[in-house]
Amino acid sequence: DDALNATRAAVEEGILPGGGVALLRAVKALEGLVPGNDDQRTGIEIVRRAIAAPARQIVENAGGDGAVVVGKLLEASDYAWGYDAQTGEYGDMVKAGIIDPTKVVRTAIQDAASVAGLLITTEAMIAELPKKDAPAMPAGGMDY
Repeated sequence: DDALNATRAAVEEGILPGGGVALLRAVKALEGLVPGNDDQRTGIEIVRRAIAAPARQIVENAGGDGAVVVGKLLEASDYAWGYDAQTGEYGDMVKAGIIDPTKVVRTAIQDAASVAGLLITTEAMIAELPKKDAPAMPAGGMDY
């Protein structure tokens, strides 16, 4: 079902390089923004860090150093150049078949911005406290 929806989305709006590369390329759009105040400057920096998070996490999940790889990807001038976490090699993501539907990437950014806007304008928020895992009980009478 997910594959069918992804295929439909790709047919509707096209494809982008996958592996978080398309989001990293969106950082260039932030470079032209001129913040009007410190709050806007902070917001731009938050967005800059957030759109690098998927690529960083993919690399770290594969056992690599996400910060190093993201740094190299941001220096690249080729739009589709990225990191294949499965092979550990850099290359053209589209040629390697590592792609994301444009619609999926676009809606992810829009939805994240919508939720962030909602949280900013909300006066109060309710959340569950994370539960602390209690240590396991020691084995009784087996300490010999």
